[in-house]
Amino acid sequence: MEEQNYDDKREARRKKRIKAQIISYTVLVCILSVIVIGAWQGVRLITNAFDKQESVPIQEEVATEDVSEPVPEEEIQEEVEEVVEEVDPIEPFIDELLAQMPLEDRVAGLFLVSPESITGVSKVVAAGSGTQEALSKYAVAGFVYTKSNIQNAAQFQEMIANTKTMSKYPLFYSVYEEGGDVTSLKAAGLDVAGFDSMWDIGSTNDTANAYQLGSTIGSYLKEYGINLDLAPVADIVTDATTSFMKERSFGSDPKIVSAMVSSAVQGFMETGISTCLKHFPGQGLTESDTSAGYSVIDRSYDELKSLELLPFQEGIRAGSEFIMMSHVTLPQISGDSIPASLSDVMIQTILRTDLGFQGVVITDALNKKAITEYYTTEEAVVMAIKAGADILLLPDDFEAAYTGLLTAVQNGEITEERINESLRRIYRVKYKDFMETQE
Repeated sequence: MEEQNYDDKREARRKKRIKAQIISYTVLVCILSVIVIGAWQGVRLITNAFDKQESVPIQEEVATEDVSEPVPEEEIQEEVEEVVEEVDPIEPFIDELLAQMPLEDRVAGLFLVSPESITGVSKVVAAGSGTQEALSKYAVAGFVYTKSNIQNAAQFQEMIANTKTMSKYPLFYSVYEEGGDVTSLKAAGLDVAGFDSMWDIGSTNDTANAYQLGSTIGSYLKEYGINLDLAPVADIVTDATTSFMKERSFGSDPKIVSAMVSSAVQGFMETGISTCLKHFPGQGLTESDTSAGYSVIDRSYDELKSLELLPFQEGIRAGSEFIMMSHVTLPQISGDSIPASLSDVMIQTILRTDLGFQGVVITDALNKKAITEYYTTEEAVVMAIKAGADILLLPDDFEAAYTGLLTAVQNGEITEERINESLRRIYRVKYKDFMETQE
């Protein structure tokens, strides 16, 4: 027993010694990382935090530590890497950025819109003075391009390349490129790879096909300057004879759909394209599209967890950075008739808390009738932000939506910190490539 106690104490002293050494390594690494990105404020925050929380305990431990037994360098390095991972140098960088941004820019930064909605042009196929003026006035999160914006490969590439020079902040350049019949680029006549429907791909039971889908689409999107694909679909089609989602879903078996979604996300990610799982919490059970109006899913939470939520869980594990909220209503779960996209129960309780998703939550298009027939543009965007959404997709009237949200912040209905909370998530994605190049 005495020998065991001695071993335990020895092990405890060894761990304390490691901790003291880790702290020294960590402070140095964190300072260097923050200096690289120019965020000197972050250095002060990190240094102060360590001074306040760790200095006294470290001194006590070092003073009483038996240093006669050196700790292997490999073991120290492993522990250092674990601690450093918890200190993300991008955070002070983003905090400084947000502190300098006008409120108007921060509010506009929550909207993902069509180029037509902020320029007033009926059909945008080039980025010129109109786009420059619009982006100077409205610092939106980014654009959604459809086949109407695409004339040919050179024109599309040039439009996006020019747009990148006009914004004060990084933008998302996005499309709906699922494969099958939902493909903006191929529909516009560009020479890109075509794919069978998701249903057909899922029917092969071979996840390599889903991976190939993501990898191939991601590769050609990257060539055109796209950085966000509003795909893949993670919905499960329970009844293929009635669901309008059949051709866009990987199938009716939760395990197969989950595996396909995970593989597709991996394929996209390896090309550097961000993905958006949709339509949370799953709308494959519905017979009517939310584009046509009110749509209900009569599921209990237990049923939802055992079926519809599984592909989203796997997509999150695979690393998808965005999740799109459906406009379907789930009265058994939310207790009301509010669409999932505007529901704090569905976003905060289920998606954020239960599934642990820490990425960007985006609404489905807010110009769909499930929203426009029951809410004003201003009501919809304010409700969505209050519920926990980060990006507002394609509002019916952008200027009204922007003004409505800005007014809600100015009169205190929504706090500036709530706006900043969403922008932090958004900018973690926008600046990830920049941060990686600085490492």
